Amino acid sequence: MATDAQMAQVAELEVEMMSDMYRRMTNSCQAKCIATAFRESELTKGEAVCLDRCVAKYLDVHEKLGKRLTSMSQGDEAALQKIAQQ
Repeated sequence: MATDAQMAQVAELEVEMMSDMYRRMTNSCQAKCIATAFRESELTKGEAVCLDRCVAKYLDVHEKLGKRLTSMSQGDEAALQKIAQQ
């Protein structure tokens, strides 16, 4: 069973990973959707729509990738257990 220290470490790692994902998403979507030469103080409708779609796609891919990696990890774990039983 996991100790409190282990649970705290896992929680801290998860926060770091989410912060990194948010930073990458922000940088990627900003570079893709917002011109470097600002003409207005507010986002244009096109920029706002682009950002909305970019974030939605980024989060969708992140979720699908997480599910795929979890599935692969579980498959690897099952294979290792099968080998250990032999």
